[in-house]
Amino acid sequence: MAAAQGRLSDGAGGMDESKDTGDIGDAERHTGGTAPLPFRAAVDALRAARLRPQIEVDPTPAPKRLAPFAYALEAAVVDGEQELADGRLVLLHDPAGHDAWRGTFRLVTLVRAELEPEMAADPLLPDVCWTWLTGALQARGLAYGEPSGTVTRASSHHFGGLSARPPASQIEIRASWTPREGLGGIPDTAAHLASWCDLLAQVAGLPPAGPGDASVVTLPQRRGPQSR
Repeated sequence: MAAAQGRLSDGAGGMDESKDTGDIGDAERHTGGTAPLPFRAAVDALRAARLRPQIEVDPTPAPKRLAPFAYALEAAVVDGEQELADGRLVLLHDPAGHDAWRGTFRLVTLVRAELEPEMAADPLLPDVCWTWLTGALQARGLAYGEPSGTVTRASSHHFGGLSARPPASQIEIRASWTPREGLGGIPDTAAHLASWCDLLAQVAGLPPAGPGDASVVTLPQRRGPQSR
């Protein structure tokens, strides 16, 4: 699976610097202690979440420097042997709390996919892409705070020996938000992961998984599948 590369918003750079295996044990070794129960429960919920079959999710190395405890997943929307979109989701936890987060947990993500060039030129594209994220969270009735993010579009044009290649355009959504904590200070990370997968599916051009997803804004079909 191709992992999304890049630097995330909210100061969440260094996503690709970690050499961890992405499990709780790595977080414990880095902090010299035992991961707190709320973090363990939040990670267990991520691991147990059931998602739509077109999305492949695997643990991936988590960044070391963003919070005392972190857990990361990478995902790809797959159609046969072709990959439609990919991304990375990181769960951060600071038991002491974080002023910018206004909570003890933070979710940070990068999602990317290719688009038709004329679609990438649409001046409303960034606003619509942001509604994909907020709409996915709202469709599942999730409470969250302090959302922030960046929508980036980039176009590539080829010349000389590469002039036969068609132009390519890519969209990236980099975002972070604070999931509201429930009983025991534990957020519903499984539901947030499901919402994030709804976002991935939306970027990939898949239809909504169910009636609850119909409120998410839709754009025309993105560029055709990419070979894996």
